[in-house]
Amino acid sequence: MKILRFDPVQRATHWANAVLFGALMFTAIPLYFGSFFGLVLPRHLIEQIHLWCGLALPVPLVLSLLGPWGRGMRHDVRRINYWTKSEIHWLRTFGRSRLDADKFNPGQKLNAIFVSVAIVVMLITGSMLQWFRFFSVDLRQGATFAHDVFALAIFVVVIGHIYMALTHRDSLRSMFKGWVSASWAKNHARAWFDETTAVKNVSDPE
Repeated sequence: MKILRFDPVQRATHWANAVLFGALMFTAIPLYFGSFFGLVLPRHLIEQIHLWCGLALPVPLVLSLLGPWGRGMRHDVRRINYWTKSEIHWLRTFGRSRLDADKFNPGQKLNAIFVSVAIVVMLITGSMLQWFRFFSVDLRQGATFAHDVFALAIFVVVIGHIYMALTHRDSLRSMFKGWVSASWAKNHARAWFDETTAVKNVSDPE
């Protein structure tokens, strides 16, 4: 049996964000290390790509939350923001305690929260660095520090995210095809599996 994990809007949002984050990371390296200029693209072009990808970063997420097409995304946002005592305990024990996970385990929830916060922080600090004349020197220095720290954290989180995706093929497949097998859901997201199958049994009684 197959269980729908991500609808087309959720998958499109994920890959749109992946492309934008990838472009920002690719252009951030030569912007931070000036010696790379000329080896990749001209400086002005790299700056423009970085700027416009940064400004566009919140757009896919915002659009995915609007209208009737965003029902699945809004439901997942509520899941990510809801934490049980067992999930908090699971984090405190570094995943060693027993957990009947929801659709997202605590690590995935933290990743989603970090990405959401990073989008806001990078947009604000990046805008301050781009239009610096409107801000004081102290604010610009603070924005530079925050932008650099979050950029480094994003590199670490994205690399970790890719590693986890490649080592969990069933979960990765759901981002391409939308579904996971019932056996995977039962083993890795038992609470969500029970919820999903209970709804299915109610809506499609035998």
